[in-house]
Amino acid sequence: MTNAHAGLLFRQVAIAAALGCCAAAIALAPASASLVVTGAAALIPLVWWTLAAPGRWIAAFLISALILPPLPIALGNTGPHPALIFGALGLFAGLMRMAEWSGRPTSLDCAIASYFLILMASLAPALWHAGAAIAAASFARVLLFGLGPYVYFYSVRGPTEPRPQGAVPNEAARELADRRTRIFFLAGTASALLACLDFYFQFPAPSGFSPQFVWLASGVYRRAQGVFYEASTLGNLSAFFLVMIAVAVSLPGNASGVRRRTLLLGAPLFAAALIFSYSRASVLNLVVAFASLLFLRRARIGRGRLVGIILALVLTSVVIVYFVFPGFYEAYVWRWWNSAAYLLESPAQILSGRWATWSQLAVYALQNPLALLTGVGYKTLPYSNLLGDPLIADNMYLSVLVEAGVMGLAALLWMNIAILRAGYRAAHHPDPRTRFYGSWIFCFWMGEVFQMASGDLLTYWRVLPLYFWVLALAVRGAERTGRRARPQTNE
Repeated sequence: MTNAHAGLLFRQVAIAAALGCCAAAIALAPASASLVVTGAAALIPLVWWTLAAPGRWIAAFLISALILPPLPIALGNTGPHPALIFGALGLFAGLMRMAEWSGRPTSLDCAIASYFLILMASLAPALWHAGAAIAAASFARVLLFGLGPYVYFYSVRGPTEPRPQGAVPNEAARELADRRTRIFFLAGTASALLACLDFYFQFPAPSGFSPQFVWLASGVYRRAQGVFYEASTLGNLSAFFLVMIAVAVSLPGNASGVRRRTLLLGAPLFAAALIFSYSRASVLNLVVAFASLLFLRRARIGRGRLVGIILALVLTSVVIVYFVFPGFYEAYVWRWWNSAAYLLESPAQILSGRWATWSQLAVYALQNPLALLTGVGYKTLPYSNLLGDPLIADNMYLSVLVEAGVMGLAALLWMNIAILRAGYRAAHHPDPRTRFYGSWIFCFWMGEVFQMASGDLLTYWRVLPLYFWVLALAVRGAERTGRRARPQTNE
């Protein structure tokens, strides 16, 4: 029996077994529980549709993560999210098609896997220092982070999508990537639009949200969060798509697969959502990303094309905010003015309390050097009293150092360097699509490296898989089109 026939037989048996288990559960469960099981069985057509194609679960997972709020169920910080259903189906799809995985691990693969494994290893000190309940919650958060790397590995090393008969393999893969890029961009646009409307009209917050507010003369307003737990996630996602737009317009032709008219129509929405999120760190991310793009396209700066794009985005967002919400515009401008004027004089106040937190973590690290060998356990600081009171580090590097130890910090730095290296190489690839995705992830991740100094970005599990998906397209494009070209600066 060939591997293909064996894999098909395994998938058929697995799906049949799942259907049989559902039928047996409905028959044997009490009446009240039968309703729940019957409702779950109603999802079988959706499950069947999702598993029918190898990568369909990724599209369903990312779209639901971008546009759907969490369910109003008291579980965890925000309640369970519908995207987790598709995440679980993705794990099942990977097991069903295990025989179709291929490829040799690269240094990037090893870097991503090492960081994930070190986080898993940190659960042992979490159990020792914080107890079983917090260690179990830490385990769940490690798995949530693992969704991003899993999307990457599945997209690069997992089963390939079936192509129409007679289609050229690379062309079929490019068309599929273009279609999904368009879908994800539209989903992100819808999420940004909802966030702007949510901020202006102050809709009731979805289940579980971070209490982040803006005090204006006209009242107290909840910062734009959209369907996400906190405003920083929205700001980070908005910066991500604004970088995409700038990269796409900077390249000749339609390298992104999305019409430029569509890109330019979405730009004001993402810019407004970024401002309404009130996230200064996400703006810093965007500034660094634009600077990185100018570096990649430095031979074109003389024409003023990129500078014009950046200025147009800034001007458009300022005009929108000024006319839609003048009170917020004034407060936003004054916040940035005060941040620049008093950063050196009053850093503790400008950094919104982060300075005191960082100082406390630094003192702990100096007083407990041996504890840094293993760390105290991933995500134990915000939910335990290990340092006196629950503590949110708001710094990815310090957080990983204390929670996952020196090895965790080293793995994080290695992963960042490996991602930037892979993105930079793909950004100079002769294939236009690969160059687009490589430039996108390189520029944005440069901004992420800086923004990690003021936020735990790798806990944004609902948007992180999308970033890893773009990374996967850059890496896969470089591998499929053969030998990488040498870096060039005269694009």
